[in-house]
Amino acid sequence: MSRINELVNKLCPNGVRYYKLSEIGNQFSGLSGKSKKDFENGNCKYITYTNIYNNPSTNLDVADYVQLKENEKQNEIKYKDILIAGSSENLEDSGMISVVTTKPNEKIYLNSFCFGFRLNDIFYDKYNPDFLKHLFRDKNFRNEIISCSFGVTRYNLSKEKFLKIKIPCPPLEVQEEIVKILDKFGELEAELEAELEAELEARKSQYEFWREKLFELDECEWKSTEELFETITDYVANGSFKSIAANVSYKNEKDYAVLLRTVDYSNGYDTNKFIYIDEHAYNFLAKSKLYGGEIIINNIGAGVGTTFLCPDLGMPMSLAPNTIMMRTPNNKFYYYWFNSKRGQESIESVTAKSAMPKFNKTGFRKLLVPVPSLEKQNKIVETLDKFEKLISDISIGLPAEIELRRKQYEYYRNKLLSFEELSISE
Repeated sequence: MSRINELVNKLCPNGVRYYKLSEIGNQFSGLSGKSKKDFENGNCKYITYTNIYNNPSTNLDVADYVQLKENEKQNEIKYKDILIAGSSENLEDSGMISVVTTKPNEKIYLNSFCFGFRLNDIFYDKYNPDFLKHLFRDKNFRNEIISCSFGVTRYNLSKEKFLKIKIPCPPLEVQEEIVKILDKFGELEAELEAELEAELEARKSQYEFWREKLFELDECEWKSTEELFETITDYVANGSFKSIAANVSYKNEKDYAVLLRTVDYSNGYDTNKFIYIDEHAYNFLAKSKLYGGEIIINNIGAGVGTTFLCPDLGMPMSLAPNTIMMRTPNNKFYYYWFNSKRGQESIESVTAKSAMPKFNKTGFRKLLVPVPSLEKQNKIVETLDKFEKLISDISIGLPAEIELRRKQYEYYRNKLLSFEELSISE
């Protein structure tokens, strides 16, 4: 930090110039005139929305292809280009930006649902692209992006407002010193994440090995789910959840909750991702009342067959459409069973393979499941609970350290990228 202060005092003691984006460059569009078929057997690489979202520095080593005709006019991306994901399902992620920090060694294009920004000749040599990758992920800049976004169920970035955003242009020496510091934080975080991933993988392998051993239950009695389970309720509504919810009212208070099948429950429950509704809406939607602990299976789509235990949120809960809920004599045991290799194979056997995979509920009711003694069930649950705790402990320990490093990085990034604005008169 002392080196930064020295450079700032020497090179820009009175502040730095800020420029509107419209003053320093021009926007360009992503791929245009492309159909779904063009992305099935392509001949040219392109940068996806996910690539932009996940990478402050654009990953050019991709295997995503689009079909382009000879001499077709499309915008190639270039070194120092700024790539913007123009829309998002939630406001916080709107307008995520990735910067091309290395020179492409082949022609590569930008996805249709994104747009780019290119520095003009005057400012091209005034910015370090690695400085920009940090700047565009800074909290202050992100807040400005969010203020330029609009929508209800999907949020879009206003390009007109985007181009009015002002960014600093400190001397290159200052930019380079900032990059050295912030990149170091990134390296430390990557090392910790690699350590976490290796340890988690080892523990998960142990867990999966013993889970499969424990479920070698061929000698016990087997019954159909229809015969054994206390409740099998499928909640399949006509039309989407949004069309149903259009007839009900919402509240900001978290009185009633709806569990969405699209929420990722594999790493715990993010209660901010649930939909919260009022009593009238709850009564309208709640064909299946939930109390916590029930087995939930996704019924359709990419996550079909995903099985989890319903959390207890301490409030009345209901299911979103296209979800199956089950209550069994031992929910925890059968949760583990359906997540075992044999349990997943049984679910796959009643899942239709198509563009939109879907569960066959009639077939599911006929599936056979093991029914060992209650004592054996409880012993299996106790053993697998211990393994889940081992995984959970490592998932809490190192991630907490990673989160601490991330907060340190965000603190210093904000501090390093906050420049006093130089008055135009100066």
